[in-house]
Amino acid sequence: MTRVWRSVKRIHKPVLMLAFDMLMLSLAFLLAMAIRLNGFAQFLEWRTFACLAFTLAATSFIFLRLGLYRTIIRYMGQKAIIAVLQGVTLSAVMLAFFSYLTTAGIPRSVPVIYWCFAFIAVGGSRWLVRLYYQTALEIHKTRVAIYGAGTAGLQMYKALVHGQLYKPVAFFDDNASKQKTFIDGLFVYNPADILEVVAGKDIAEVILAMPGVARRRRREITRALRERGLVVKAIPGVEELLDGVGRAENVSQTYENILGRAPVEPQRELVSGSISGKVVLVTGAGGSIGSELCRQISQWKPARLVVVESSEYALYQIERELRQQHQDDGVQFEVTALLGDVRNTERMAEIIQGFSVNTIYHAAAYKHVPLVEQNVVIGADNNVLGTLSVLEAAEQHGVEQFVLISTDKAVRPTNVMGATKRFAELICQDFGRRFNRMRVCMVRFGNVIGSSGSVIPLFTDQINAGGPVTVTHSKVTRYFMTIPEAAQLVLQAGSMGRNGDVFVLDMGEPVRIYDLAERLIRLMGHTVRDEENPDGDIEIQLTGLRPGEKLYEELLLGDNVLGTDHPMIMRAEEERLDSEALQLLVSDLRDACGSHDCEQVRRILCRAVKGYSPKQGLVDVVWSRQGQAHKAKGRATVEVLPLTGEASSR
Repeated sequence: MTRVWRSVKRIHKPVLMLAFDMLMLSLAFLLAMAIRLNGFAQFLEWRTFACLAFTLAATSFIFLRLGLYRTIIRYMGQKAIIAVLQGVTLSAVMLAFFSYLTTAGIPRSVPVIYWCFAFIAVGGSRWLVRLYYQTALEIHKTRVAIYGAGTAGLQMYKALVHGQLYKPVAFFDDNASKQKTFIDGLFVYNPADILEVVAGKDIAEVILAMPGVARRRRREITRALRERGLVVKAIPGVEELLDGVGRAENVSQTYENILGRAPVEPQRELVSGSISGKVVLVTGAGGSIGSELCRQISQWKPARLVVVESSEYALYQIERELRQQHQDDGVQFEVTALLGDVRNTERMAEIIQGFSVNTIYHAAAYKHVPLVEQNVVIGADNNVLGTLSVLEAAEQHGVEQFVLISTDKAVRPTNVMGATKRFAELICQDFGRRFNRMRVCMVRFGNVIGSSGSVIPLFTDQINAGGPVTVTHSKVTRYFMTIPEAAQLVLQAGSMGRNGDVFVLDMGEPVRIYDLAERLIRLMGHTVRDEENPDGDIEIQLTGLRPGEKLYEELLLGDNVLGTDHPMIMRAEEERLDSEALQLLVSDLRDACGSHDCEQVRRILCRAVKGYSPKQGLVDVVWSRQGQAHKAKGRATVEVLPLTGEASSR
């Protein structure tokens, strides 16, 4: 029957239901007349049937206006029953009215008897269909009990009743005043009797519907139920689901809880001088930091925002977002999206000169530590020589200000990425000392939560997949900040910078990654599985340090730190290289990258960057001028890509 009804086209169903109702009302009228007159013979005349025809026509109009045929019968509720009651009552009134007009001689008691039969026929038929659907569906439903007989429990009960997966058969609640009562037909039991009730009612799962109860208490209940061998599912309330609070992916965005500190607030007056009314260029504009810089720069009404990106798709995304923001906010400025590689000096000079750029935020870099460790040549070429290319083009064409986005990994680096970023800092320091007409500064910060390559999206995906969460070492610590914080720091520090300044953010205490993983697991509503809690939800596995990774990151090379106009931004006074020595190192690096000599690139980084102590990782490749690998140490086999100098593990 269900399959047949589903096969009927949607537009035909109301017509069929209306025809059925008119048939039922006709039978109700005939039965009412037969009961009142003790037979059918006495009312078989045309005026009686004319009265019935008028009544049915009026009733069909009334039923349509009341929306009886817009209601899905298997979801029929109290409002639908009230509509049926109103429709049948008006139909009985119409019967009495047309009986008077047509002088059909219908007894006055017939409309009352008709009303009774009509309500049973119209309302009862719908109730039977609803009952049939529920019975047919419940055969395949999982029988569950709801722990929590409050508002959330009732909402969950109603949602499950109309669903196709679960059939609630009992309530449990800790509140003694609710026990031994009925809620919408279901008995509320004492949790102490849960094993007996579960066995007697063949309950497969217990659903915890107590979003208002403290998380600690919910964990206690969950643990107690699981110790009794029950399957327990904890879910948020309906309001939480609608607001998005209960969604795991949103929990990971509660960055204050993850950081353990409040975000650093910007001082807006420090920013406008470098942006408002200026032509601003952002390199690496499609990346996590670059795109956030673009969003915030657009709020300061630049004359033009030039976004440069080597990835076509990333450039398309940020341009579309900026134009939409431009339209929504009504801010008047030009957005120019350009494909370009920062290593191409001619292209960068063409862009800077063509648009008369005033301020540059250089965010283009390869930042993923293990990947740069295995792609030494391309990492150095992009991070060091790319920065030099933009600087040379900027100085040549009268740029007023250049800001380099750096990293805490540039401090006493143990990896290629950090060494290349420190080398880029040294080049910026040298430019700031040699050329006075362009202000050059660097902004150094720690890990950015939510950026590409950040541990937070990785941990979130692992938790959503049921674990385990992978941490390299139990003692690894990192400084963290949010993407908006990082972008605000760059903009504010750039406005305060003198030539060669290195700015760092007072980021509080570093966060232990293991603690961060535990905190995120709990924020997403789970428990940590370890020796103390073997029945926990998510396990944390230690995988070992990756190539080039160190336990602790630092923000400063020394202790010589000065304050700034912003209480949370510091200016670091750090060592610089002699210009001649630096230029020689740059020349050697350009030759080594041109010949794809990985070992020589490492040697040059060691000479240039004080404190750089590369450690052997899984891959240590020596590159020849022909692009062939002479040796490979460790567990990986390496294939050389001659055109780029990249290595890919097989």
